[in-house]
Amino acid sequence: MVLDYELAKEKLLTNMDESCQQFFVKNGYILENGYYELLSDNLEKAKNLFNAIKDNNIRAHWASFMISLIEENVKEYPSYFELRNFLEIDLNILLTYYKGNYIEKIIRYADFMFTINPEVHKFIGRVLFNNGYYEQGMFFLDRAKNYFYHDPELHYLLAYIYYTGKAYERAEKAANDCLHILPDYFPAVSILKKIKEITK
Repeated sequence: MVLDYELAKEKLLTNMDESCQQFFVKNGYILENGYYELLSDNLEKAKNLFNAIKDNNIRAHWASFMISLIEENVKEYPSYFELRNFLEIDLNILLTYYKGNYIEKIIRYADFMFTINPEVHKFIGRVLFNNGYYEQGMFFLDRAKNYFYHDPELHYLLAYIYYTGKAYERAEKAANDCLHILPDYFPAVSILKKIKEITK
């Protein structure tokens, strides 16, 4: 089967097989090959690939750091933007491939990563909740609220979760908390309107 880049990447993210790795190796896609090795549990190979390009590739720098979390051997720091752009995406990828042991090790460092980007607990909570780990997701979202209360997006997210769970009183409070921080935030205004229509 002849692959192009988009198909090879899709296979990597959804249904990994050797053909996508062969494509990455043949065409010099070091970052993608590194992710293939990571998802194949070849951490040393993945780390070597990421380290070869991390000085010029922000995603590889992040991936190298992520492996240091998994190996519990942190020597560098991620940037604010690496955490914002890649943490949630990569946790989703790891969940797709049932890498719960990796995820557990990564999220042990949540409080450490929070010192670099205060939205970290929200990112972790959202990805866990969206993947069906409701109790664990709410644990991190509650921590996010305790650590970084002045985040309107977090309060809206909680309002949406409570609304879909038909906990309308809690949803209304969360939406109002959001609007207290950022008046006229449209998603919160919209969900309050829906709550009022249901509960009137």
